[in-house]
Amino acid sequence: MHPARRLFFGLLLGLAMAFSAFGLEKFSSEAQAQQHCPTDRVVWLNLPTMIWHYKGERWYARTKNGAFVCEKEATSSGARATRNGQ
Repeated sequence: MHPARRLFFGLLLGLAMAFSAFGLEKFSSEAQAQQHCPTDRVVWLNLPTMIWHYKGERWYARTKNGAFVCEKEATSSGARATRNGQ
């Protein structure tokens, strides 16, 4: 792929990720997230990939750039659950 085209698509992907996370409430603690959404499940969202992990999974609260969020809000922001259960 031509370098200019690669740069364009990289910027486009970055903008898409930024806008998909816009309005998503992010929390530094599980308790804060649960207080924000008491009837929803709290998940750990890896922000760069927009993939979330459930409590008990390998990467829950362990990725470098992540936050606790409500599962429904994450879904509406374009995020998804991990496919391999880690």
